[in-house]
Amino acid sequence: MFKAFMSYFSSDLAIDLGTANTLVYVKGRGIILNEPSVVAVKKDSKGGKKVLSIGKEAKEMVGRTPSNIEAIKPLKDGVIADFEVNERMLRYFIKKSKSKTSIFKPRIIIAVPYGITQVEKKAVKESALDAGARQVYLVEEPMAAAIGSGLPVQDAMGSMIVDIGGGTTEVAVISLGGIVHSVSVRVGGNRMDTAIVNYIKKKYSVLVGETTAEKIKIDYGSVFAFEDEEEDSKKISIKGIDLITGVPTSIEMSLLEIREALKEPVNIISSSVKDALEKTPPELASDIVDNGIMLTGGGALLKGLDKLLQKETGLRVAIYDDALFAVVNGVGMILDNIDLLGEIVME
Repeated sequence: MFKAFMSYFSSDLAIDLGTANTLVYVKGRGIILNEPSVVAVKKDSKGGKKVLSIGKEAKEMVGRTPSNIEAIKPLKDGVIADFEVNERMLRYFIKKSKSKTSIFKPRIIIAVPYGITQVEKKAVKESALDAGARQVYLVEEPMAAAIGSGLPVQDAMGSMIVDIGGGTTEVAVISLGGIVHSVSVRVGGNRMDTAIVNYIKKKYSVLVGETTAEKIKIDYGSVFAFEDEEEDSKKISIKGIDLITGVPTSIEMSLLEIREALKEPVNIISSSVKDALEKTPPELASDIVDNGIMLTGGGALLKGLDKLLQKETGLRVAIYDDALFAVVNGVGMILDNIDLLGEIVME
């Protein structure tokens, strides 16, 4: 009776605390928040930080702020890099997600990268508790992504998930409600953006911002040759700062060059998938041959990535229809079925 009372007057949350975006799922309501993991702060002469904006408004300030204002991304490669700013960001998102009937602090389940250290786990938990959580539970991102994408994680059958987020790529083989083998590499969408920035800087001596690089990746990025060769030769106009003259300039860049720029991070992701396959027990490997590989996360939407991995592994590769929301949907399903899926939650 008391549990039911608490449940009604608290808004239990499931959070995908991502390097690029934070998504919040509220029990009984679904996904109610999807905002960039960015905080804009104003620094004073004593080193203090005053929060100006969080989420979408803060991201719009990236690369556009005066010297005393900084747009901070408190998470790096899937883990907390700035504890104080992350706590303020979490507090804001939790407050924004609470219903009008909430009078008790919420229980929160947070998805974290596979293989993070005990210190990093403690930092996530303490940050959420300081932000107003009653209890905090952690679940590994690849498990959450597998549940969210509908894979039969509790069956005696091998399933392979590849979740490509902003900061990390998680590759996991799952069976009987547990991760049999996993590879986690700190390469994801942000590393792809950086690769584009570095390529343009090296080849054209032009500096572009992270936001510009991200837009290039989303709109024009690809990792597999187009069937129409003329498509590769198409050029787009890119604006930046000429590093030699120091003045704004514009260059023309082909789609083939964008693919070349993305080659290094994509190769790391491909290698991590092949590494996981090589270390998978034979019985589960045969299941993966039959069922294929599931791609989730924002990075899964990079044009041609599924075809490239299919070519590299010889296996069928599918992109989950709701790839961006697989992790938060999975954590939300755990929250909604805590008695059934409680054993999946990490200590």
